[in-house]
Amino acid sequence: MSLNVGDMAPDFELKSHKGNTVKLSDLRGKNVFIAFYPLDWTPV
Repeated sequence: MSLNVGDMAPDFELKSHKGNTVKLSDLRGKNVFIAFYPLDWTPV
């Protein structure tokens, strides 16, 4: 699946830094910033 500029992101759930489960659709209408980064101990 690919997205284009202006497409709605697919819904998903992630754990927050506080351990709570956050669902993207629960944040609809708010600004959302998602950052993915490799773990500190990986060679990437």
